[in-house]
Amino acid sequence: MRQKKGFTLREVCGETVIVAEGLEVVNFNKLLSLNESAAFLWKQASALGDFTADQLVEKLCEEYDVSREQALQDVEQMLQEWQKIGIVE
Repeated sequence: MRQKKGFTLREVCGETVIVAEGLEVVNFNKLLSLNESAAFLWKQASALGDFTADQLVEKLCEEYDVSREQALQDVEQMLQEWQKIGIVE
C-alpha cells in the first residue's frame, strides 16, 4: 500500500488535516481531520513509502501503550477509511 501523490498533512487552525494539492487531486473535495495517532500513522506511512498494515501496527505499538490486537483493529479500520476516500492505493 502507498499514499497517493498530492495529499499532504497540514496543521490548520489547531487541527491536523490531510489536504489535497496539485492537479492530480482536483476532484478531491474533502478535508480529512486526523486525531493524534492517525496523524502519527500518516507520517509513518509517508516515511515508509510502500507500507503494510503490519508495519503500521508495529509503529503504533512502539509509540503508544496499546495491545497488538487493538492496534491491528485500529489500523485496519483506518486503512479501510483511507482507501474508501481514495488517499491510499
